[in-house]
Amino acid sequence: RSCSFTGFSTVQGRKLAKSLSRSSVRSRMSLKPPKAYNSLQKGALIWDPKPLQVKKIFEALKKGLNEYLEAHQAELDYLSDRHKDTKRNSRLAFYYDLDKQIRSVERYIRKLEFHISKVEELYEAYCIQCRLRDGATNMKQAFSLSPSTKASRESLVELYRNVQECTEDMCFIEGALEVHLGEFHVKMKGLVGFARLCPGDQYEVFVRLGRQKWRLRGKIETDDSQTWDEEEKIFIPNLHEKFEIKVTELRGLATVLVGVVTCDSISFFTTKPQAIIVDVTELGTIKLRLEVLW
Repeated sequence: RSCSFTGFSTVQGRKLAKSLSRSSVRSRMSLKPPKAYNSLQKGALIWDPKPLQVKKIFEALKKGLNEYLEAHQAELDYLSDRHKDTKRNSRLAFYYDLDKQIRSVERYIRKLEFHISKVEELYEAYCIQCRLRDGATNMKQAFSLSPSTKASRESLVELYRNVQECTEDMCFIEGALEVHLGEFHVKMKGLVGFARLCPGDQYEVFVRLGRQKWRLRGKIETDDSQTWDEEEKIFIPNLHEKFEIKVTELRGLATVLVGVVTCDSISFFTTKPQAIIVDVTELGTIKLRLEVLW
């Protein structure tokens, strides 16, 4: 079996290597490397694509974009019906105002449709590179088990180069896909702690998403209300990172760690504001309330 496979490797290995090199996504797609997003820029030292995570984000993103598209399509239908009624009633000023609104919604719908098609195009290219990399990896493993010959060694070198190229292309597409994830507007809604929160207590909340950070301080007032030095922060979604939230209590010059929690962002890709209540302490005696709008 080894001898017959070695004969197969000489021809098929080179064919696979050529087909892989021709399939480089950067030679077929005019993708620009991301300018402001994390560690996915071309030239990073560590290439570590995560296809399963990318698939989850893609599905959530596409679902959210379709929700926006359906909502604006419903708005367009409503405005179009009013537009027809107004035309019959000949209220010219109101008619032209409605006409302006309709054109604005139509433009936005076209942008959404283009956005969805671009995301689908990127993910399709990503899946192709993923399959090519898996195929080259399997071939490389098979060659390593066969008797070593000059032809097999050359094929191994070529396959290794193709695996690296597909990996780079996958990371390159991940960076391009991140640009299309939009923004998360995170609002601070305060701490919930019942008897644990007393007037005069001061807390610091630290929110991190990849390299993006948000540090804010708050105080419990005598009427049990809370005042915070910041109320809202914009985060750029990340394919691989989760929200990390750290809450500490400020006691004079000392700080006491209340708790650290992580929060996945996949459920935030939706048209409606998402209310988040996370247990900061293990027993849930102190909770943090946030609101995320995509």
